[in-house]
Amino acid sequence: MSIPRTLTIAGSAAQGSAGIQADLKTFQELGVYGMSAITAIVANNSTTEQGIFTQPLEAIEAQIYASMEHVGPNALKTGMLFTEPIIKQTSELIAASSVKEVVVDPVMIGKMGSQLLQDEAIETLIEHLLPLATIITPNLQEAARILDEPAPESPEEMEEAARNLYELGPKYVLLKGGSLTNHHAIDILYDGSTLRRYGSERIDTIHTSGAGCTYSAAITAELAKGKTVEEAVTTAKSFVTSAIRHALSFNRGIGSTNHAAHRKYENK
Repeated sequence: MSIPRTLTIAGSAAQGSAGIQADLKTFQELGVYGMSAITAIVANNSTTEQGIFTQPLEAIEAQIYASMEHVGPNALKTGMLFTEPIIKQTSELIAASSVKEVVVDPVMIGKMGSQLLQDEAIETLIEHLLPLATIITPNLQEAARILDEPAPESPEEMEEAARNLYELGPKYVLLKGGSLTNHHAIDILYDGSTLRRYGSERIDTIHTSGAGCTYSAAITAELAKGKTVEEAVTTAKSFVTSAIRHALSFNRGIGSTNHAAHRKYENK
């Protein structure tokens, strides 16, 4: 039986809500075969001094080659890459591969406040990775850091930022406006000619850990199925909105998006 196949190149989040864990849960829910290449282990806590452990370049390379050789993804996504050498290596391996659908989630800051991309790596991300992308999925703060300008504060400013991000080389830009105040949760999709708005209600919850990873993973899954970018974003927006609407609280601070929510609650 043939099944669409996806690869996520990202960090492993020990608490299970984000990163590799969120991606693989999303892939499973959307009916694609998921693979992973772990770039770092993120395990921030109040007991140990260290919470982020980057993986050796050789280990990352081996994981990517193994997924390409033994299965072969129809689409892939990148998440937390963290360092300049990891970004450069990942970009080279993607460019040399036959994978046509590449989703770049420029992960920079975690929901818990941890820095997930070193400052000196931003230019490397812009120069080497963004031009390879079918679509990039920054939030407002990530867009501001990439463009080195203030974060957009209105849908109109989001549209201008999307145009500027497009000039950096991706085929599509999806600028996520979940943190935009006094508005619905509006996202802007831009392909160099057409601006599209994707809106949903703003859900009053702090339990959104993994939302960005889940959104980009859902886009990746749909692209692997052969859907257009516009179709993939439509499905992914619905999927992540359901995951936030039915978010999980563990009574220990910020909780997790609920990756099973779309199947369990929205398709009844």
